[in-house]
Amino acid sequence: MLQVYLIAGTQDVAALEQFLPIVEAAFRAGVTAFQLRDKGKSQLNQNQKLVLARQCRQLTSQYAIPFFIDDDYQLADQVEADGVHVGQKDRQIEEVIYAVGHKMMIGYSCNTEAEILQANHLNIDYVGSGPVFPTKSKADADPAIGLDGLHQLVIKSNYPIVAVGGITENNAQNVIETGVAGISGISLIMQSEHIAATVSEIAGMYR
Repeated sequence: MLQVYLIAGTQDVAALEQFLPIVEAAFRAGVTAFQLRDKGKSQLNQNQKLVLARQCRQLTSQYAIPFFIDDDYQLADQVEADGVHVGQKDRQIEEVIYAVGHKMMIGYSCNTEAEILQANHLNIDYVGSGPVFPTKSKADADPAIGLDGLHQLVIKSNYPIVAVGGITENNAQNVIETGVAGISGISLIMQSEHIAATVSEIAGMYR
């Protein structure tokens, strides 16, 4: 499920009308999970975000792809998403687990060994770790942890880890060799000129 994990929001496209077609093209190409992360330079207000989330829910259902929403577990609940992803700088993970842990999957961002060790005692489903390499996709990204740092987190974690941050087709194989369960990409897929080829190449690295 986590192998080719697309993360995207309207801030990742030049024009709003481009968003759903690009996302659907990625789904068609073989993305295995999708997270709607609409923040930063989002082009939407809250009502528009609800409409987009419902459209994404329809698409993910059509392509049988697990659908996660970043941080906003109330929105995830409204559109019957499959899961919610919580960052260290978002709301308290314990609050999310209490609110929705019994009915949807939970992902949790952990970028240090201390965060991983704390997460090992929580009732979550997977961990997102990074940035592996420097990235421009998140303005508030932490310093890059590198391949060695990522491998250490994989060793310490009780949960599958999805790597994120600065991953390209050229370094993806090295990332996979650290033992991660999957690669999550924003610009890797959203800015690709050949989405089908990019997704297919990443998926093929697991075979």
